[in-house]
Amino acid sequence: MSSTVIETKNLTVTLPSRAGDVNILRGIDLTVARGETVGLIGPSGSGKTTLLMVLAGLEPPTGGTVSVAAHDYADMSEDDLARFRRTHIGIVFQSFHLVPTMTALENTALPLELAGEKDCRARAAELLGEVGLSDRHDHYPAQMSGGEQQRVALARAMVANPPVLFADEPTGNLDQKTGESIMQLILNLAKNRNATLFLITHDRALAEKCDRMLTMRDGVLV
Repeated sequence: MSSTVIETKNLTVTLPSRAGDVNILRGIDLTVARGETVGLIGPSGSGKTTLLMVLAGLEPPTGGTVSVAAHDYADMSEDDLARFRRTHIGIVFQSFHLVPTMTALENTALPLELAGEKDCRARAAELLGEVGLSDRHDHYPAQMSGGEQQRVALARAMVANPPVLFADEPTGNLDQKTGESIMQLILNLAKNRNATLFLITHDRALAEKCDRMLTMRDGVLV
């Protein structure tokens, strides 16, 4: 089995506009190994989030190839990709995207329930314990701080034990101290599960905590 979990070759994303085509990604070649943590930095508008969206199968590329966990996206339909994400990919966003009418336990268990898994609540409770929220199972998002909501979002992203975790500015809505603790938690969870982490951040210090730091400018890795 290959140790490469993420691989792109000459990946491009081009969007049409009235002024002509806009090249968002311009020939990205990227290889990430199983269990590796990668931090991607770069100015706003450089293409970081677009790259993450393509790697997560949420946006199609215009050209080139994408392979994640030995699955070539070119061979997969939107339904195939949705099923693939459910079991192979966890995503944490800057905005927590929790369901407001669900408790912390229900939010965390949701991916397992959608997949028809057994022992959903027990596994969700275990993850909430790992992120330090054993006493918050029955609390709704509005009853929790930003840091606590992001911990729930992280638990939800990892509850299916995916081999790949994507994080898009996961500390962007948090104060510095809370953000640093969340970042350490993300790194610990990824390491404990030998999961690959692909992190986007504006904070160079956070990116430097990863095994490897990459910089993106004008749609290319530099």
